[in-house]
Amino acid sequence: MRITVLGGLGAWPTADQGCSGFLVEHGGFRLLIDPGYATLQPLLARVPAARLDAVYVSHGHPDHCADLQPLLRARVLADRSGPPLPVHAPAGSLDRLFALDEAGLVDPAYGWHAFAPGDAFDLGPFAVRTWALPHWVPNAGARFAVGDLVLAYTGDTGPSPELVDLARDADLLIADATYPADVPDRHVGHLSSAAEVGRYAAAAGARQVLLTHLWPGTEPSAAVAAAGRAYDGRVEVARPGLVVRLGS
Repeated sequence: MRITVLGGLGAWPTADQGCSGFLVEHGGFRLLIDPGYATLQPLLARVPAARLDAVYVSHGHPDHCADLQPLLRARVLADRSGPPLPVHAPAGSLDRLFALDEAGLVDPAYGWHAFAPGDAFDLGPFAVRTWALPHWVPNAGARFAVGDLVLAYTGDTGPSPELVDLARDADLLIADATYPADVPDRHVGHLSSAAEVGRYAAAAGARQVLLTHLWPGTEPSAAVAAAGRAYDGRVEVARPGLVVRLGS
């Protein structure tokens, strides 16, 4: 399994990096996880829009889904005869995004696969299990398993005992680490710190950790250090172009 980081910031993109977005490839299947702000261009630098096989969206905040709209335009306006792109997301989470365009324009570009956080389903070669994790809107953390390999992804989440099950023995945990250590009162219960990620990664026995959704301006080394206080495995920060390979 090959995971390419398209962006790793939370809230808004900067001149140097987009928001959450990951291209996951296995056996020729290409899955896009969370096409947030400013992730489409780095995606298209690697994969033509028509060659993408599916999209998974953890929740409906625009820093996790906004670039799905131009992606659908790129598919339908370039080749109206192309197959619909399967889009998996919590029910109702993308209604406002789909309503941005003129009625019916992008409808042929996608196939809608709604689910409730907590559901399990197959997505290409991946067996997907989801968890309802605490955030301001319904958020589905997920495990993507294929063979003996497991990628775990939190989306955006506050602290939850469910995170240990989500990350249990995962080959890679991609986790919300908006702040290095202290979460401001206004975000307590809805977002996580790198220090918290380190604690639940250690409890879960995750093999390596990729910190994502950092608040713009956060020093990456501070996030890595905070996670490393409780977790002694490999920790990196999501940055554009970073590639993580799982398995041989």
